[in-house]
Amino acid sequence: MINPNLETITLNKEEIERYSRHIILPEVGLEGQKKLKAASVICVGTGGLGSPLLLYLAAAGIGNIGIVDFDIVESSNLQRQIIHGASWVGKLKIESAKNRILEINPTCQVDLYKNRLSSENAIQILKPYDVVVDGTDNFPTRYLTNDACFLLNKPNIYGSIFRFEGQTTVFNYQGGPNYRDLFPEPPPPGMVPSCAEGGVLGVLPGIIGTIQATETIKVILGSNNTLSGRLLLYNAWDMTFKELKLRSNPNRPVINQLIDYEEFCNVSNVSTFKNKDNSTMISEIAVQELKKLIDSNSESFVLIDVRNVNERQIAHISGSVLVPLASIEDGTGIPQIRSLIENKRLIVHCKMGGRSIKALEILEKFGIVGTNLKGGINAWSQQIDVSIPQY
Repeated sequence: MINPNLETITLNKEEIERYSRHIILPEVGLEGQKKLKAASVICVGTGGLGSPLLLYLAAAGIGNIGIVDFDIVESSNLQRQIIHGASWVGKLKIESAKNRILEINPTCQVDLYKNRLSSENAIQILKPYDVVVDGTDNFPTRYLTNDACFLLNKPNIYGSIFRFEGQTTVFNYQGGPNYRDLFPEPPPPGMVPSCAEGGVLGVLPGIIGTIQATETIKVILGSNNTLSGRLLLYNAWDMTFKELKLRSNPNRPVINQLIDYEEFCNVSNVSTFKNKDNSTMISEIAVQELKKLIDSNSESFVLIDVRNVNERQIAHISGSVLVPLASIEDGTGIPQIRSLIENKRLIVHCKMGGRSIKALEILEKFGIVGTNLKGGINAWSQQIDVSIPQY
């Protein structure tokens, strides 16, 4: 429970009028609004989850908000990241977010951290704040945020989204469970696609992010009725909410220091990849090399696109053949690939490279060896053909 010193916190006439709908709630009252003003909250990430979260925390009267993000606003963000506007495309997300927060609440102190949260800086960045909110979209940063909160004994308001589904809970609150009780170990690389690969309904993070904001406010007010010990599951397509009980796992990994979370989650940046059995390597080709092959009108290779039909409608590399990953996974696409690669070199691509590696791992089990296009169609669009839309 957060216990700020409220003796020095006052609300002027304008603030009392502004927050009157809060103050008349018995669960909040004047003292509760003072707690909100005295509180400091830091949000890791300013994307789909961070956008509604930060807007509502600012509107609620949180006195000090920190934001950690090193990314810039892209046009593809605007479908769901409602804190950013079109005029901010190409600029830092943290600056865009601060500008919007101060429009809502000019008295809010906004601290910006143009950093990638890491094991080296996490303790220093998160320590000054009362509550940490996880608005990230990758496993290394989720484990890092969780472990830092555990070591600092700070509540961690968690949320995640994918396609039409979202989940949220409160970790490390009043002795409750933390992220490692839910996921002791990360999934294998490529097992869980990112939103960039699998898509996300634009309004979904609005729901989950708003719930995170709600839980943040409740934690600051000292509520004993938070989502701690409960994982809330939401399906936007079915419009259903479900709840799972969470308990501390006595056999969970011991958290006594921050580690290398990229290594822990098996995130690799090298240009060749071991298969799951570590027996073979998957080679890669750069987009520049592929461009030379295409320009030479060579018929020595075939380029397979393993994305889904909807993605191909957005953008595709001329001459590529669509064989979705799902058809490779269930085996129905294997005969088609065999017929296409007869006496030819196989090159496989997806959006960024993850799914194509997975496809090649599966194909090797059928005796089909191929090469991965490094960076996928995103790299092709950035470095070869800028007329191809990025998504």
